[in-house]
Amino acid sequence: MSDLWTGEKVRLRGIEPDDWEGFRALALHTVDARNADVVEPPRSDEGFRAWTAERAGRPPNPATYQLVIETRFEHAFVGAVSVGETDARAGRFRTGIEVTREHRRQGYASEATELVLTYMFAEQRSHKCEVEVYAFNDASLALYRSLGFVEEGRLRQHEFFAGTYHDVVLLGITADEYWAGRPRPSLR
Repeated sequence: MSDLWTGEKVRLRGIEPDDWEGFRALALHTVDARNADVVEPPRSDEGFRAWTAERAGRPPNPATYQLVIETRFEHAFVGAVSVGETDARAGRFRTGIEVTREHRRQGYASEATELVLTYMFAEQRSHKCEVEVYAFNDASLALYRSLGFVEEGRLRQHEFFAGTYHDVVLLGITADEYWAGRPRPSLR
């Protein structure tokens, strides 16, 4: 593939104002919102429109960004992937992903994460990616482990929601671990 942001199944792109309905779909289910981050009070359709319009107008920033995941050929909204907490001195960054219910278990999350890792390791000279996953989120733990992430620790009773405290699992992958067995991007 000649485009770093396009895989076999998905394409990553900037947020557009019309993506508000996709982001609203991501926020509709309390369990899904909790697995990705935190449960927030309901937002109006106008609130989603304003949120996506504001993000669509932001200039690109390689240190912190959120991209839409869409199917490669149908251009259907699949979810979003983000990069943040970038530490250029240490060469670390964090990533996270959300996928709509109807697009799960189809390889989209894996491919989108690999596209982000390729960009950050091959273009931004990052050395390590870290993720935090709630200990009960078996699907996300399996996703990151399948990509080569290694469990580095556990923050016990770290987050409070749904009436109790929950552990957070810390996972990481270095650039060398990521490139082992994978082809590096081509110059052509």
